Amino acid sequence: MRKRLQNIVRIALPLVLGGAILWWMYRGFAWDEVVGALRDDMRWGWMLLSMPFGVLPQVLRALRWRQMLEPMGERPRRRACVNAIFLSYASSLVIPRVGELLRCGYLNRYEGTSMSRAVGTVVTERVVDVFLILLLTAVTVMWQVPVFMHFMASTGLSAESILSRFSLTGWLVTLASGLLVVAMAVYLMYRFRVVDRGREALRGLADGLLSVGHVRSKLLFWAYSVGIWVSYYLHFYLTFFCFSYTENLGPTVALVAFVVGTFAVIVPTPNGAGPWHFAVKTVLMLYGVEGNNGAMFVLIVHSLQTMLVAVLGLVGLVYSPKRACGDRPSGK
Repeated sequence: MRKRLQNIVRIALPLVLGGAILWWMYRGFAWDEVVGALRDDMRWGWMLLSMPFGVLPQVLRALRWRQMLEPMGERPRRRACVNAIFLSYASSLVIPRVGELLRCGYLNRYEGTSMSRAVGTVVTERVVDVFLILLLTAVTVMWQVPVFMHFMASTGLSAESILSRFSLTGWLVTLASGLLVVAMAVYLMYRFRVVDRGREALRGLADGLLSVGHVRSKLLFWAYSVGIWVSYYLHFYLTFFCFSYTENLGPTVALVAFVVGTFAVIVPTPNGAGPWHFAVKTVLMLYGVEGNNGAMFVLIVHSLQTMLVAVLGLVGLVYSPKRACGDRPSGK
């Protein structure tokens, strides 16, 4: 009974949290204008051009994952790794973070890959991703400070006037999101500490963590890693050209919004729904985008990108093997 209650809370809480933030953001929003924006205002060519860059990082992540498993004697098929990644992203739309374990279980079931080793490589992936996003954040901050100061000087804005744009509710939402990020980090550290207590599991985790040092081509590994985040950025930046009020903001503004949005999705809601909307809209407002336009942008972009994740999940499901792993050649 207790476990069932915990599962219900784990599923319901992210949905309620994301829904509450979205409700607060879009209260009084002119929903009848969304259809008009999709039909008349949006440049669909740019949106379609952005979509391959939503598929590419998932494929690169699958190839990088397979590369990390090879030094441990695990050789899952490329197609299986891609399917696992597609399904992991799609499943996280329902239950945040569940995809990480699901993709490990997928390879274990259909490719016979060691569960503990797969989990170890996933932990390593997250360490590499955190390193890259922190590096990107540092570069963005150093690059953006003079631009931001010029922006304030040219528009006559001051820090006080910018901060005064946000209501008490806005500050409370920001504070709550920050606290949730901290709570989630503590929770994840606790989970990683207690989830694998057996000696074999710990050895598999250690193998996974050390796998980067034994990959066949470190250059290819880092090319995959950088390519993942470049693709994520292009997937987001190209959508700026879909709307007249964002097309002239430039790559720097997109980079700031991208970095802020990346941190926002740490809050455990389905595909970052709610926190991502709030964070990106806030950045756009700082650069002069009117509030309703910013809300329209994040609503349309996030919805279409989420639909892409769901479609890829269906692709992964359709092309999954009908039976569990057996005697078949690997590496194809």
